[in-house]
Amino acid sequence: MNPLVIQSLAEFEQHIGKELGVSDYLLVSQEMINMFANATLDHQWIHLDKERAKTESPYGDTIAHGYLTLSLLPHLWYQIVEFKNVKLMVNYGIDNFKFNQPVVVNNEVRVRVKLISLANLRGITKAQLKATLEIKDNKKHAFEGIITFLYHFNN
Repeated sequence: MNPLVIQSLAEFEQHIGKELGVSDYLLVSQEMINMFANATLDHQWIHLDKERAKTESPYGDTIAHGYLTLSLLPHLWYQIVEFKNVKLMVNYGIDNFKFNQPVVVNNEVRVRVKLISLANLRGITKAQLKATLEIKDNKKHAFEGIITFLYHFNN
């Protein structure tokens, strides 16, 4: 898959209201979940204890942390759009996010992104994007919400 290349605010503006693309699927492994638990100090059994999850969890296995799935956004986003002529990109906000379906260990996920709006803030581009994390072979998505990035284009 070739990412969409954006080099300026004017090019970005051509995509307002449109879907920008869909990433490749990414496998969410137990190792990934364990590493996230260690990094965030969130060691709840539903994420780490496979035996207990088999018997006590309504999902029948361990599940990824909601914030782990959210943290995959940058990796998956960079598969959709490649920004050139940008000196800096900053996470700015997250709005109206809902975790609708847990990501069970070994599920594959991908993100679908639509450009909602752009604003020029004295030379900084504020982009609001609707992000939907889809789970392979599941009609319900893992999450949906608006993520806002600030792009500092060189010109």
